[in-house]
Amino acid sequence: MAVRTILHYPDPLLKQLSVPVTRFDAELQQLAKDMTETMYDAPGVGLAAPQVGELKRLIVIDCSGKDNPPDLIVAVNPEIIAQEGETCEEEGCLSVPEYYATVKRFSQVTMKYQDIEGNPRQRQAEGLLAVAMQHEIDHLQGVLFVDRLSPLKRSIFRKKYQKLMKQRENA
Repeated sequence: MAVRTILHYPDPLLKQLSVPVTRFDAELQQLAKDMTETMYDAPGVGLAAPQVGELKRLIVIDCSGKDNPPDLIVAVNPEIIAQEGETCEEEGCLSVPEYYATVKRFSQVTMKYQDIEGNPRQRQAEGLLAVAMQHEIDHLQGVLFVDRLSPLKRSIFRKKYQKLMKQRENA
């Protein structure tokens, strides 16, 4: 396994559409292992393949927290097939370091996906896991959480983020 470099906004690859996975081979398994190690190392609760430069429909999620046993989900070709309710939670993203914003999402979702061997799976979720599923699937569509902000908040984000990155460079 290897920790991969996480792409950061405004990398153009993050805005591209990912392609469906059709080959469930050793290369895909290695990518999933690398993504998992990268997510835990960051640390984060989710990671999508485009964030490590791979335009494949693959995500990894673990919302179990430090004090609980891992609950890793490796989802290939995931899609939300049912949703209900509404929640507004503060989100962050490994590709947009040090920036957080409140985003409106569905509070409960059902995700259909394939496991790493290509077997069909389905998982229902609410709370943080539901938000993480939606967030990571957005990455596969080339959508960042900041794209879901109002135009005014997006404009404020861009200014704040540029300032944040300049501070980081000078540190």
